[in-house]
Amino acid sequence: MLIGVIADDFTGASDIANTLAKGHEDSPGLRVVQYLGVPDQPADTGVEAGVVSLKSRSTPVAEAVRESLAALDWLLAQGCRQIVFKYCSTFDSTPEGNIGPVAQALAERLGASGVVVCPAFPTMGRTIYQGHLFVNDRLLSESGMQDHPLTPMTDPDIRRWLSHQVPGPVGLVPAPVVRQGADAIRQALADSDATLVVVDAIDDADLMQIGRAVAGARLVTGGSGIALGLARNFPGAGRLGAAAARANDAPGAILAGSCSGMTRRQIEAHGRDHPVLEIDVEAVMQDRLGVDDIAAFLLHHPDRAPLAFSSGHPGQVAAMQARYGREAVAGRLDALFGDVARRLVASGVGRLVVAGGETSGAVVSALDLGALEIGAEIAPGVPVLTSAEGLALALKSGNFGDEDFFIRALDMMRGKA
Repeated sequence: MLIGVIADDFTGASDIANTLAKGHEDSPGLRVVQYLGVPDQPADTGVEAGVVSLKSRSTPVAEAVRESLAALDWLLAQGCRQIVFKYCSTFDSTPEGNIGPVAQALAERLGASGVVVCPAFPTMGRTIYQGHLFVNDRLLSESGMQDHPLTPMTDPDIRRWLSHQVPGPVGLVPAPVVRQGADAIRQALADSDATLVVVDAIDDADLMQIGRAVAGARLVTGGSGIALGLARNFPGAGRLGAAAARANDAPGAILAGSCSGMTRRQIEAHGRDHPVLEIDVEAVMQDRLGVDDIAAFLLHHPDRAPLAFSSGHPGQVAAMQARYGREAVAGRLDALFGDVARRLVASGVGRLVVAGGETSGAVVSALDLGALEIGAEIAPGVPVLTSAEGLALALKSGNFGDEDFFIRALDMMRGKA
């Protein structure tokens, strides 16, 4: 194994696994496997990049650090020469959050300094300029992420956000230096007195130069875009190629727990032609709606791409959290989606689309699938995933995909798109 990735949620893991598998320009596609949690046995021979999916984005800091270091130890035991800590391209965290402490702990374990921090993903409109994170033409704090129910991002200055999370200075390699190319970036990182250094990136060309600059670096951190140019730093990588697509004609279903604007639009579009069930969160909290009801609805429409969702508007989510408590609502919904997914798979559903990072984590944890093979790209950042048992999955971050994403995902799993 050449490259080892530690991802702080399951959708982000499949996002960067997709980037590594498909390659970019002269950076080859690798043979990638996504592991659900830290494996308890060695990787199969022939895996060139291993992505360990954790659910550490919203766990307590100490727990997130402990799990991430355990993932690091396993990846190093597989021979990985470079470690990537992958977090969301909208830097989902809080001032007391996990990204900084996990990055710092990994750097200390590896003896690394001048470590790149670059959540940019220009394909999805996430760019960094003068250390500030933008979503399309808006600062992160004006993009809707300020209303995230678990990790509201109210400050777009990534240096300042990180400074709340880690001791010591946080560096910056600004865009004019990045535009000078890999040598200038490499020198700026070497000259920095900071462990963590935010690096500007406005387009894929910047990310490719950053990729060249970190050849030989033990640790890199960022969104999935940071992986664009990494494979070409390993001569001979990519000879095995990506996994072959597998057609799957089993019944399909969709579970959506994301509250993002795009997911809500996707649900609305899907509901014009397909059966859709809105999950009444208050009914769930009062034990008036449960697994049997939701699973029965989805299984009643096996060939019509049925969808069940709890994707409320920010105001609705805030009201439920105020009434029952944020952790109580999140925990109850996670358990519900996990139990529904188990019921669906046990009843013969073989194609499953899940929207939302926390929801995806709950579902794959409940299904206990082990390793997933990375297949075709459904949309930027979202591949088809296939378990050893043949279950096809798509794990979608909230804002990813076009309005027809859900039916497109199910069709691609069937081999029709």
